[in-house]
Amino acid sequence: MSIRSIHHDTFSMERHYNVPVARAYVAWSDSAMKAKWFPKWEEFDFRIGGREVVSGAPPEGPIYTSVATYQDIVPESRIVYTLTLDMGETRISVSVITVEFESEESGTRLVYTEQCAFFDGLDSIEDHMMGANDFLDKLRAELNPAK
Repeated sequence: MSIRSIHHDTFSMERHYNVPVARAYVAWSDSAMKAKWFPKWEEFDFRIGGREVVSGAPPEGPIYTSVATYQDIVPESRIVYTLTLDMGETRISVSVITVEFESEESGTRLVYTEQCAFFDGLDSIEDHMMGANDFLDKLRAELNPAK
């Protein structure tokens, strides 16, 4: 019998984008805009109860599939979704993710918070933080291109 375990963790990241909240929000909610900075998906249905499905594999590695299900959407204010992550046929984590948009003089303050449950030592907070940093930096490059 294998030993089963669960580890809970939470992290938050903040970014500032030099665009109005409406533009930052559309970058998350519009499929054409999101395709410019986020990995390609097999499904994108941005509405409460809708899903976003992404899968991929590293060279010679298993296929990873993430399924986001939108739980709450307040335009230009917040997006809340649950995210399951599978490695092949094995579920390795489940998260609740909140993306908050706040207007500032210089543009938008975005707060990304992820509450995670990691299963059987197969996933980690470090991997999720690395992934979030990567796509939030890609969003910055899309919204604030170098001149």
